[in-house]
Amino acid sequence: MDFTAVPILDYSLVGTPAGHSKFVIQLRHALINVGFLYLSNHPVSQDDIDLAISYAPRLFALPQGAKDAMKMTNSPHFMGYSKFGTEFTKGVLDQREQFDFATEHACRWIKPGDPEHHRLWGPCQWPEEKLIPGFREDYGRYLKQVEDLSLKFSSLMAEALGLGPDGLTKFYDPPELMQHRTKILKYPAADGSNIQGVGPHYDIGFLTILLQASGQTGLQVQNLTGEWVDVPPIPGTFVVNIGRALEFVTRGLARATSHRVLSPKGNAPRYSLPFFQNISLDAKLTEHNLEFPAKILALQEARGKISPTESMNFTQFDTEPYGKVHLIGRVKSHPDVAQLHYPEIFEKYFPCGYGGFSKKAVP
Repeated sequence: MDFTAVPILDYSLVGTPAGHSKFVIQLRHALINVGFLYLSNHPVSQDDIDLAISYAPRLFALPQGAKDAMKMTNSPHFMGYSKFGTEFTKGVLDQREQFDFATEHACRWIKPGDPEHHRLWGPCQWPEEKLIPGFREDYGRYLKQVEDLSLKFSSLMAEALGLGPDGLTKFYDPPELMQHRTKILKYPAADGSNIQGVGPHYDIGFLTILLQASGQTGLQVQNLTGEWVDVPPIPGTFVVNIGRALEFVTRGLARATSHRVLSPKGNAPRYSLPFFQNISLDAKLTEHNLEFPAKILALQEARGKISPTESMNFTQFDTEPYGKVHLIGRVKSHPDVAQLHYPEIFEKYFPCGYGGFSKKAVP
């Protein structure tokens, strides 16, 4: 049941009863045995995709002062700009530059004593309109379409796992209480021995929808035996992958797949635009016991054991709500932000301080 390539699923199949059934069967295989898939013929406007892609190099070409005005350390919500070489994965510097944005949300954290993880979601830092006219409106329109697709896709995942189309809705709050995150990433061409664009990791939520926004390769996923498999850009597709929260709540039936990005070769940078669908900040995954049909569980048995991977993030779902697990992950990735806005959590995970990150941080 191991894979040597990521499957391509045709979303247009869901438009007919027979096609819908075929799609669900293909999706079931991808969820249980791969954890990644390409999605073609999706409903997101190609014009808006092209616009989103066109903004990426323009964002990174802004004057450094304009980018620094949006630096992530300004934001307790971990929104904004991170310059090259300021994010860590497993204690190693990632070789990328990035902007973190999100769908609109009014922060629910009001005062000390409120749940700390409620501070994680809140307003974005956007570039000045005069510097990149139309970006906020155009990118917001694109994000809304991807958000709608992610919720429809979540329903299809529930159906594929034998839960029925509403089988995962209990994990989401009403739309006005939800926020979903996105990054716009630039991976410069490799320069030196460190080619870690981003190190081996899992994503946190139920699913991620990635737009590979340039032709450069670099994304790789680990198959069941631990081998790295390339996921090259395919025009007209998204790459969809499963996160740790879905793996946990399905007791490993759906698999989160370890993945990484290697710095591109040559002279051209790699751009990518991932969309991270969240579930409720307060969702406690241990409180939900999902029941799966025997024929679905048999597919997990047939898959066999998964080899150990290099990714170890988001391991606290058995003790903490989703939002707290997410916050811990952001603290570990962005200790400079955490030191300013979450000093108590920072002290717990960096008892020797920020300078001791690479060798002495708590796992």
